[in-house]
Amino acid sequence: MDMLRISGLRKRFGDKEVLRGLDLTVPENSIFGFIGQNGAGKTTTMKSVLGLLKADGGEILVNGERVVYGQTATNRHIGYLPDVPEFYSFMTAPEYLDFCGAIGGMDKRETSKRRDELLELVGLREETHRVGGFSRGMKQRLGIAQALLARPKLLICDEPTSALDPLGRKEILDILLAVREQTTVLFSTHILTDVERICTDVAFLHGGTVRVQGTLGEIKSRFGQDEYLLETDSEAHLTAITGAFPAVRRGTGNQLICSVKDTPAFEVLGFVSAHRIPLVKWERVEPTLETMFMEVIES
Repeated sequence: MDMLRISGLRKRFGDKEVLRGLDLTVPENSIFGFIGQNGAGKTTTMKSVLGLLKADGGEILVNGERVVYGQTATNRHIGYLPDVPEFYSFMTAPEYLDFCGAIGGMDKRETSKRRDELLELVGLREETHRVGGFSRGMKQRLGIAQALLARPKLLICDEPTSALDPLGRKEILDILLAVREQTTVLFSTHILTDVERICTDVAFLHGGTVRVQGTLGEIKSRFGQDEYLLETDSEAHLTAITGAFPAVRRGTGNQLICSVKDTPAFEVLGFVSAHRIPLVKWERVEPTLETMFMEVIES
């Protein structure tokens, strides 16, 4: 079953058309990476899913129910973490979750049990300081706990790691990986290494449309190119190789990168052997999400 399905979504702000018939399908129990450059329309899409923006066209279904602008019926299925979550700074983490449970109409006993489970999950169970003294990473973790409080079927996170240091990013990604057993996760980002680490499915957003989407394995199989990295001990040897194989491109330092599609590896190795060029390194390079994203948006 698809937890989220978007068909032909359009949105214009003034003379700028941000979304141009966007189609997106998020499978149930997936960790879905919604990838795009800053300003590509990721937040616009998510606010439309939440019914906070009125689309100019298209349809959005959450758990099979149609999203209607200005109404919140489908939001009972959704937990949402904005890119910069805001809290009442005078509250502690347990107090804040109790407050969220109360305004959400949850039973006090269920709220208390769920609160303790989630604070343990996000590493804040023993934290006694008020939220005003929390670091950015701690606030993000509390935001995830709040978003999961009512056991949503879909957790939406808007750029959850963009302003965090490496340790903070790791903590958030570990939490998102852990909650896959509880909910479907959709998170937008422009940090592609985060997607490679935890996502099962991805979509590339560019020019107001989704250019490609599928499982990470499918996209790597479709767009990933086998490449090899070659490193020599001198500039003269690099010049000789690039002169013989124009499709080989320069890397960093004394490194060259050759695509098997453009330049068969055995031909390069044959040239290197015939000219007695010493190699410092020769290794296969796995395609990265960054190279695949660039290939898609430049095509």
